[in-house]
Amino acid sequence: MNRNQVRPQRRHATPSRIERVRRQAVPKPRVIIALLLLLGLVSVMLLDGYLRAEVGNDQRVRSDASASKVPDSVLDGGPFLSFQGGTARTRSVPDKTIVLTFDDGPDPEWTQKVLDILDDNDVPGTFFLVGSMISRYPDVVRRMVDDGNEVGVHTFTHVDLSYQSAARVTREIAQTQLALAGAAGITTTLFRAPYSSTNDAIDNYSWPVYKKLGAMGYTSVFIDTDSEDWQQPGVSKIIKWATPKSGKGASVLFHDAGGNRAQTLEALPQYIKKMKSKGYTFTTVSGAQQQAQGQQAQGQQAQEQQTQAPQVTPGTAGSTRQSNPEQAAHRTADTATLWEGRALLGAVAVAEWTVPGLAAVLAVVGVAVLGRFAMMLVLARRHYRQRNRRRFSWGPSVTEPVSVIVPAYNEKECIANTLNSLAASTHPIEIVVVDDGSTDGTAEIAESLGLPNVRAIRQPNAGKPAALNNGVRHARYDIVVMMDGDTVFEPDTVQRLVQPFGDPEVGAVAGNAKVGNRTTMIGAWQHIEYVMGFNLDRRMYDLLRCMPTIPGAIGAFRRDAVLGVGGMSEDTLAEDTDITIALHRAGWRVVYAEHARAWTEAPASLGQLWRQRYRWSYGTMQALWKHRKSVTDRGPSGRFGRVGMPLVVLFQIVTPVFAPLIDVFTVYAMIFVDFKASLLAWLAVLLVQLVCAGYAFRLDRERYRYLLMLPLQQIAYRQLMYLVLIHSCVTAATGGRLRWQKLKRTGEVGTPAPGTGAR
Repeated sequence: MNRNQVRPQRRHATPSRIERVRRQAVPKPRVIIALLLLLGLVSVMLLDGYLRAEVGNDQRVRSDASASKVPDSVLDGGPFLSFQGGTARTRSVPDKTIVLTFDDGPDPEWTQKVLDILDDNDVPGTFFLVGSMISRYPDVVRRMVDDGNEVGVHTFTHVDLSYQSAARVTREIAQTQLALAGAAGITTTLFRAPYSSTNDAIDNYSWPVYKKLGAMGYTSVFIDTDSEDWQQPGVSKIIKWATPKSGKGASVLFHDAGGNRAQTLEALPQYIKKMKSKGYTFTTVSGAQQQAQGQQAQGQQAQEQQTQAPQVTPGTAGSTRQSNPEQAAHRTADTATLWEGRALLGAVAVAEWTVPGLAAVLAVVGVAVLGRFAMMLVLARRHYRQRNRRRFSWGPSVTEPVSVIVPAYNEKECIANTLNSLAASTHPIEIVVVDDGSTDGTAEIAESLGLPNVRAIRQPNAGKPAALNNGVRHARYDIVVMMDGDTVFEPDTVQRLVQPFGDPEVGAVAGNAKVGNRTTMIGAWQHIEYVMGFNLDRRMYDLLRCMPTIPGAIGAFRRDAVLGVGGMSEDTLAEDTDITIALHRAGWRVVYAEHARAWTEAPASLGQLWRQRYRWSYGTMQALWKHRKSVTDRGPSGRFGRVGMPLVVLFQIVTPVFAPLIDVFTVYAMIFVDFKASLLAWLAVLLVQLVCAGYAFRLDRERYRYLLMLPLQQIAYRQLMYLVLIHSCVTAATGGRLRWQKLKRTGEVGTPAPGTGAR
């Protein structure tokens, strides 16, 4: 299936070695675009996973650790811990005062309803926010701040900081501040550690974290009264457990996210009314601190407030918001922090839409792929049984001579094997070798063999379509067989290939191309691909009467049909796909002759394989675009446009383009979500593919040992093919043009020994 060359747009001088090295070393813009798209996808997935605590998630929670290094004044002190002048100092909530604190938000459902309750009862709250949730629901945070509530940092991913490195601690805080700046234009000096509770829960591992944050200017906020609403114990118990004793003030913990908070929503308004009836007032952490300061030093309130106000960390600098003393912990974010925060929220918004969207697309693609496998198996079996019935016949036996056209460009390694295989044909043929400006003596080799019925026609280099058209014009017979210059036929190949022309509706026949150099890993991978592609895909397309491509390695045509559609077009790089679609649109039937086998030399290196498949996929897109109007045509043209065109677009372009995402998502899930479940899902898909491949091998009587390469093919080879297709899509989208490239041949594929078949 070698498409050798195309007419050059203009003649160029042979580039120097330095120029060739430079061209190879400098990536083309569309290559860079493809790589950037891949990098962007991976980045978006990692960001989304980070936000959902899948990437970098650490679920360890420390308990029962010693507190021997923690001062007793801290363990027995009030819930507000700061480090003024490097010395730990705690404050309690004044009597008859309640500080409502909420953890783990914001949540688009529960937090909004909590805010409604606070607004209806005219009380403020202090919300300790998870950075990843801020970045996903910034509107909720914006409302929270605008309503007069106070906010604090609850880390970005809700991890136990006592297990984390100093760098991770700093990053958790800084990222949350950025999210807060992007959402509400502020930063904060309040902090509450995940899984913290009362002061006596501080241990020797978490104490260094609090000291570090204190040095950075943060006030760590604990509780002295816990509603334990996360246990969903019932409304009455939540209210009871949240009520402080003997008129004391309290820092009370509720939750506005992290689970079903229906009981919290029911208990909260009742609790507020109950406490107000007992003479309690509600304030924020900053409001409670200012009240405590006022009680300690009435005449120095302003100075004490300024001294107590924590220093802000680098990157969160700004002026204190003075408009509301209950939001004294808030700082107006500086310009740099503000825009960094907005950039973070923008990236998160992209991830929030992209990843679920891609997941939905992948679900559709997955269903389509499995549906395709099922359809291929059903139709392939039907095709096999139909064509192998004893009484099956295409019509009268075709015995008249045919013309075999061999376009050749620098095929000195292969041309002798090709012509010798044709000379052994059991069907009468003439051989027309069209030398397309070869510089290696290809035509001379063809003539020196002295084979009967061989004509060598020389032409200036004009490309494979021009060479084929030249051959068709010189053909003496009504049926022409086209093949590549590196392909060999079995003795009965031509005879089997032309029998479908016994049906006058058949205008072209696709043969069965086999990989001859399958002993290498790359060759074995292509062998699997060829067997599945020809045996299942082509059988399916044959029955549906929408065969998209007659392979360049082996195909037969009615000469009049080819001339009737204008010959082999030079409009695309896939002249075989182009002519096939053109024949469909002209009303001819295109069928598949499974027993007509040709042996071709597949690319032997990844570089050659990339160039070949890049050209094929790009050429196929060109051909589909060229014949796009068939979708709205009537008759045979419309049939292909509305049946064949969608199938080709779906299964050869759309599905392969998105298929790599399935692998990316699978790897992602294996690493960050559930390795066992993801591995089992991947193995299940592999099993389906293995069943399809095994059936294809059975139909073609191939040895099953090559299927041992299938798992590795799925991991390595398939990814390469996906990248090639994506590269082609980028080329098509950017309007790039691709020239023909001659693949290096070795001539190792010879005529199979009689009786070897597909072995």
